[in-house]
Amino acid sequence: MPDPLQFAYWVPNVSGGLVVSDIEQRTDWSYEYNRHLAVLAENNGFSYALSQVRYLASYGAAYQHESTSFSLALLLATERLRVIAAVHPGLWHPAVLAKLIATADHLSGGRAAVNVVSGWFKGEFTALGEPWLEHDERYRRAEEFIRVLRASWTTDDTQFAGDFYRLRGFDLKPKPLTGPDRPHPEIFQGGNSTAARAMAGRVSDWYFSNGKDFDGVSEQVAEVGAAAREHGRRVRFGLNGFLIARDTEAEARETLREIVAKANPDAVRGFRDAVQQAGSSTADGKGMWADSSFEDLVQYNDGFRSKLIGTPEQIATRLVAYRARGVDLALLGFLHYHEEVEYFGTHVLPIVRALEADADRGAGVPEPATH
Repeated sequence: MPDPLQFAYWVPNVSGGLVVSDIEQRTDWSYEYNRHLAVLAENNGFSYALSQVRYLASYGAAYQHESTSFSLALLLATERLRVIAAVHPGLWHPAVLAKLIATADHLSGGRAAVNVVSGWFKGEFTALGEPWLEHDERYRRAEEFIRVLRASWTTDDTQFAGDFYRLRGFDLKPKPLTGPDRPHPEIFQGGNSTAARAMAGRVSDWYFSNGKDFDGVSEQVAEVGAAAREHGRRVRFGLNGFLIARDTEAEARETLREIVAKANPDAVRGFRDAVQQAGSSTADGKGMWADSSFEDLVQYNDGFRSKLIGTPEQIATRLVAYRARGVDLALLGFLHYHEEVEYFGTHVLPIVRALEADADRGAGVPEPATH
């Protein structure tokens, strides 16, 4: 039987909240707010937090805290939460990042992780004077980046000769902490393209998908899983979703309607133009945001598509149905973080665990209604 579904949340270390909308979002990008949130999250069923990476003001995000330093601060403020720092190859040398994460791992008792983002925002690279690579080349660089990270963490006198990175006797000490199921800090990656899926099968521990419905999840789990098996590996699967849990379905639906009605059209269109260029630039047209609608992009990782919107019972049933399709981790965003993370822990999570127990006993789980 599968392990219990785990939960992560998007760290709001970027201003503007998790939807590109003028609706009220009782969410703040400050450290004080986020420190309180991290403690609240680990006490309400969350195992992971993912710090966003953004270097420039763009698309409703006027301000942003740097992801690795912010992640370390959250690690030091918590006891159990694993914090994933998103990073860009091309803006970091992987062995330097390996050193930073190793230190963060020791300071946090083995809870540091990294999300390797190949990059979709051309403006950040050009503003920093760095070359902007074609889509599949960005993934080739990201794969080398991960190989250097892992080699730095697990071998001495590391040698590496790639097209993008080279090591000549690099000896990282101290190495990160290790455990029975954790030989090094966990390596996450995203990307919906064919290149991203194949890369995950070869080198990553976790594969993050943008928001997907059941068919989209099943297709990606099957393809990434097959790619991993070809290399004698297992990749765990994370799914993005924006969660709107309310006491009644009508209240949840009205919240979604208001978010979209109050969307900032200029910011959404600007984001759409940037990301759909990146997503559709693949040879087969398969990539992140390649087929996203205006409404999808109001939540900038297609979080509405996962349909985690309704009553606690409806959402829990849908989450357990995703688990049955191979999802190991739900990566969640919220409108009002403090209140809604606590509501999740109190009202949604107990139903998830009860439904999982029923499923594991063979009692079955009702298929959620589609809407």
